Amino acid sequence: MDAFPAFFPLAGRTVVIAGEGEGAEAKARLFEGSPATVRRLAAQDALSPLSYQGAALAFVASPDDAFAEAAAAAARKAHVPVNVVDRPALCDFTTPAVIDRGEVVAAVGTGGASPMLATLLRHDIEARVPEGAGRVAALFRTLQDEVRRALPEPHRRRAFLRAALTGPAAQAAMSGDMVAAARRLREALEEDAPSFGVVQVLDARGPAEHLSLKASRALAAADVLVCDPGVDPNVVSLARRDAERMAPAALSPERLRGFVEEGMRVVRLHAGHLPAEDFAAAGVTIEVLPIVEG
Repeated sequence: MDAFPAFFPLAGRTVVIAGEGEGAEAKARLFEGSPATVRRLAAQDALSPLSYQGAALAFVASPDDAFAEAAAAAARKAHVPVNVVDRPALCDFTTPAVIDRGEVVAAVGTGGASPMLATLLRHDIEARVPEGAGRVAALFRTLQDEVRRALPEPHRRRAFLRAALTGPAAQAAMSGDMVAAARRLREALEEDAPSFGVVQVLDARGPAEHLSLKASRALAAADVLVCDPGVDPNVVSLARRDAERMAPAALSPERLRGFVEEGMRVVRLHAGHLPAEDFAAAGVTIEVLPIVEG
């Protein structure tokens, strides 16, 4: 990962756009409909650090190299990260191609190397993100504290939310009925009960791009990841970053059985040898994940 993607909250924040012309207007359009206050600067105002004080982000757009450099320097003196259109060397951050679904925002960046590629990829992803996705996110944000209180264990909470994302509450939010969506999510929360976990096994020699959709989703949902030496690191990278990582030697039969009894999802990655004896000793059943679709 050459650049770390981050999302800046915009409610109550100020964004400064310095300069004039189409480049500046394009940056301003990024924030249309957002809760941010957009401060426009031109001429000498753009060259004073005082003009940037209190801002969260700054954008500079100008065909004049001297103006662009001076405005960027002024923003930095005010300790505001700055993006300068078409001048990557002057940028503290680059602007990605953005997919805006309200509370759901996706972004594709190339570090400024190829904005056209980022735009093409954005179109591909945008077609897969429904318009109602932002309402689903808003629903879960509204009831976030209730869900956390009812399900303090992270693995149980993740399991509940995974199911809820494809359940009646999410469907109601997707269609715009937020009252019904909240009621159905609360009903699902009241009916939730502990369940046994699962142990899924995957031949992880790679390549990662050949993995089945089911295998990819299992990695993304894993609570515990157990990796043999020799597995493809690109396969491992598809797992949740905050999943617990373990070496096979550290996973005793008792501990594996404990994970299952606690309702956790364990994904065992092996490099060609299915360690069936480990699961027999623990007394757990396993699901062998398909490597490729078929």
